[in-house]
Amino acid sequence: MAQEFLDTLETRPHEAREAAQTALLPGFLARAIAECPGWKEHLGGVDIASVTSREALAKVPLLRKSSLKDLQAARPPYGGFATSEPGRLGRVFMSPGPIFEPEGLGRDWWRSARALYAIGIRSSDVVHNTFAYHLTPGGWILDAGARALGCTVIAAGPGATEQQLEAIERLRPSVYVGVPDYLKILLDKAEELDRDVSSIKRAMVGGGALFPSLRNECAERGVAVYQCYATADVGLIAYESPGPDGTVEGMIVDEGVIVEIVRPGTGDPVPEGDVGEVVVTAFNRDYPMIRLATGDLSAVLPGESPCGRTNMRIKGWLGRADQTTKVRGMFVHPEQIAEVAKRVAGVGRLRLVVGRAGEQDVMTLKAEAATNAAGLAERLAEAVQAATKLRATVELVPPGALPNDGKVIADERTYG
Repeated sequence: MAQEFLDTLETRPHEAREAAQTALLPGFLARAIAECPGWKEHLGGVDIASVTSREALAKVPLLRKSSLKDLQAARPPYGGFATSEPGRLGRVFMSPGPIFEPEGLGRDWWRSARALYAIGIRSSDVVHNTFAYHLTPGGWILDAGARALGCTVIAAGPGATEQQLEAIERLRPSVYVGVPDYLKILLDKAEELDRDVSSIKRAMVGGGALFPSLRNECAERGVAVYQCYATADVGLIAYESPGPDGTVEGMIVDEGVIVEIVRPGTGDPVPEGDVGEVVVTAFNRDYPMIRLATGDLSAVLPGESPCGRTNMRIKGWLGRADQTTKVRGMFVHPEQIAEVAKRVAGVGRLRLVVGRAGEQDVMTLKAEAATNAAGLAERLAEAVQAATKLRATVELVPPGALPNDGKVIADERTYG
């Protein structure tokens, strides 16, 4: 595939991108505070003028996606986080929760065209879009990007598989868009019914995990599958782009956002390569998002993509960061384990393992420590009890012994 780019933003030097994005932050935050009562309340006390670097941005309080439902219920319809009046918006969506999301009137408002262009989609393509168009924004996000590129879009939505196969056979789309599993359903059903879907050569998937086995199976059936990462509140966050030999290495962060990977339960960025929670700042004038904690796990992938795009890469979706669990009738949160780490010096990664013994819940705090300093285990046990009001056994392990998977709480109980 020829290495072409949507615009020059994709290939600018890292330093130029950082300077340009961080220079936008003070004005962007000031406008959000001036026009959005929710942001004014959330960012109260922040010295906006000083937020001119990633380091300064990391000190701005997180807005947790999990809190949007309650915030919107208290201040309908958008919790005070949208700058546009309802009459100025193009569409309104309702995601499970419910959480309401606005869409403005701009072209490619969700910025998905960049992801589609990166896998070679051009104006000559016909796109079969199976993401839902009903209430949730999934279908509209990719629809807008495809039409911005000049593509013709078949607004299929999910379901009615045999009817979709008829549309594919007669309209001959070259691109599938939707969740990964439904692509396999379409291919399998087409084979069963002897329907011709050979026109589909590429797929852009999202909304679910793309397992390597499924990617390989689709490739063997003539469909090259790539994935993007987007959310209803932010739009496009990251996307795959094949290198000159067709291989994919991680997901490239979109040019319209700043992505941080933070330790679950905190807003503190983790070292490059460590798994943590995805936090996104999206430069959207209608619906600004500032350090939105998505609840998703990922990690920064070092280096630049072989495709020539220079933005930061992440490893893709690696699970969920919300590891809250109930022990002996009480909730234990990742934030409480982070508090333990702050109270006791000399430890690395921590993991609280919850299990069963003698028909009772038990907790074991595993802590990485370079040395078995006198009283370290006792101090950790005291810190756990102070933070959670529950007792835990402490097990000290060597640095690097705990998996680098972003887990802070591991519930190993079985409920069969």
